[in-house]
Amino acid sequence: MADFYQTGVVATFHRFGKVDLDRMENELTEFNRHRPIALVLPSTYAELEAPAIKKIVEDIQKVTYLNEIVVTMGRTDEAQFKKAKKFFSSFPQRTRVIWNTGSAIGRLYGLLEENGLFVGDDGKGRSCWTAYGYILSREESKVIALHDCDIVNYSRELLGRLCYPVASPNIDYVFCKGYYARVTDRMHGRVTRLFVTPIIRSLEKLFGPLPLLVYLDSFRYPLAGEFSMSADLARINRIPADWGIEVETLAEVYRNCALKRICQVELCETYEHKHQPLSAENPKTGLMKMSIDIAKAIFRNLAIEGAALSESFLNTLVVNYLRTAQDTIKCYHDDAAINGLYFDRHQETAMVEAFTRAIQIAGQDFQENPLYSPLIPNWNRVTSAIPDFLEKLNETVEQENA
Repeated sequence: MADFYQTGVVATFHRFGKVDLDRMENELTEFNRHRPIALVLPSTYAELEAPAIKKIVEDIQKVTYLNEIVVTMGRTDEAQFKKAKKFFSSFPQRTRVIWNTGSAIGRLYGLLEENGLFVGDDGKGRSCWTAYGYILSREESKVIALHDCDIVNYSRELLGRLCYPVASPNIDYVFCKGYYARVTDRMHGRVTRLFVTPIIRSLEKLFGPLPLLVYLDSFRYPLAGEFSMSADLARINRIPADWGIEVETLAEVYRNCALKRICQVELCETYEHKHQPLSAENPKTGLMKMSIDIAKAIFRNLAIEGAALSESFLNTLVVNYLRTAQDTIKCYHDDAAINGLYFDRHQETAMVEAFTRAIQIAGQDFQENPLYSPLIPNWNRVTSAIPDFLEKLNETVEQENA
């Protein structure tokens, strides 16, 4: 059974033993009558050929409370897009597949750039942003839930728990972040364990308890890719086109919502999906690219809050992070020992050393160009610049799914 400890400044909803799934889904069906729920599934064609997606589709087919499903495809050619439409046609819910690398959507991206609105390259951030826009164009769904398509141990309980806090008019949150343990015979979640939490706590040592840092440190798994939010929040939030998507999303929510309307929910006992390579020698791919983008996202948002990030400060941060992360490794080693888990202390230390270099690279990039931001404009700005853009997006998606 999970603990009931409330973490930090956001409400935490725990998983207390086995859940009555029928009860929860019946309530969600009632909630959907008043707050229709849309599910966004960001995917690539490669994920459609992996075993995980088959279980995800089988489970979602049994869900009765979804108003619509939007599958948003990246890195997909025309033949693959047609196969994707056929693959997801088995959903009994209203389903649309967005071809983000198609020529029709490409022309819309071009129209945005002509108006000074840049949406970045093909990636999860842009795919999700486009899906939100399509849902907003229909003006039906009031709640948007999102999860990845590579969850190996997916269940209907995970989806129900993700939707419940925002869909329920009785508890009434506008943003809900999922969390879980990532443990098999060893601990996973390396970027969260060894990078995000130590760097945030190092920054708290140097800056003191800045509200933004306290808020970020309140999330048990800040890099979780699963969340739900109100459609109104999707309209005003900006999201990045790079690997900083989870941290930037949390920062946008922090600025746009009252803390008492933000929560996190434990989705499942354990969570397993694909693992990214470290790529320690290549800062443009793998976990190195991810950690650099995350660090830059943290630096940008600290600057927005008025924090001064000088060269000497960043040097101090690097040293402080290294020691904080090294101390953290001992905690995880001892935790693994008492639970009989495999733990490679040398590999964990090598990860921390790579992440230390990532902070140095991110700091240099930030100082050279502090105004750079990968954030895609929010939908309010888009419709201000191009009033009929959502209608154009809706027409494009409907035509390609006809």
